[in-house]
Amino acid sequence: MARVRKAIFPVGGLGTRFLPATKAMPKEMLPVVDKPLIQYAVEEARAAGIEQLIFVTGRDKTTIEDHFDHSFELENTLETRGKTAELATLREWLPPPGDVAYTRQQAPLGLGHAVWCARDLVGNEPFAVLLADDLILSKTPCLKQMIDIYPEVRGNIVAAMEVPKAHTSRYGILSPGRDDGRLVQVRGLVEKPKPDEAPSNLAVIGRYILEPAVFDHLDKKKKGAGGEIQLTDSLIPLIGQSPFHGYRFEGQRFDCGDKIGFFEAQIAFALERADLGPAAREVVKRYS
Repeated sequence: MARVRKAIFPVGGLGTRFLPATKAMPKEMLPVVDKPLIQYAVEEARAAGIEQLIFVTGRDKTTIEDHFDHSFELENTLETRGKTAELATLREWLPPPGDVAYTRQQAPLGLGHAVWCARDLVGNEPFAVLLADDLILSKTPCLKQMIDIYPEVRGNIVAAMEVPKAHTSRYGILSPGRDDGRLVQVRGLVEKPKPDEAPSNLAVIGRYILEPAVFDHLDKKKKGAGGEIQLTDSLIPLIGQSPFHGYRFEGQRFDCGDKIGFFEAQIAFALERADLGPAAREVVKRYS
């Protein structure tokens, strides 16, 4: 059985909900405490054993490429000033040469189209997809939880969590089958259904392990909800062809594509830090 070695990071979106902050800065570079969202996603992938990082970028996304490269002027300045701790922090998370690939999504046509753009870099093997907007705070990184269980179930796995019934129109929603509390068999998928039409309140969250067969369906470039090429729509034909499960992950997910979710993530991640937690608690108390 092939290992999951490659991960796709769709980072070509416009980030309109965070304007004007994202006018000149990619939304994936918005910081939570002191790290940009995309770095959290990359660190999660590396912790799960991912070897090749594939970024699907768009116009004005070169900041992301620069972030995952050496900054010789900055590193030299830190070294000259004897700031060895800062220099080590800067270098320790950089991917090794050859482990990062970039491809351009020339128009923001949807998540499915972004994944399709990486088809030749993925090839004929299972792969992961991570959406940086979905930031997950957990003891064991979410993708590692999924990859650890992958040899047991194989096929396609999507991260899943219960959401309020009123919010089903924001997500891909699972039609569940057998359910052991952690793994749930997927019998169907509906993209952004109205609450009264949703088959459940079990939503797909931005972590996927997918078989390359999905590219055959993404090739058709059919538009779905919102007039975009939806990844969910190309997953539906895979149901019944191979194992397909939703995985209830351990951890707390923050929707950092939403301003309140992004704000909550700042608080939660600051409180979790040993160096910031005590001071952060005092700040929170002042406003409670």
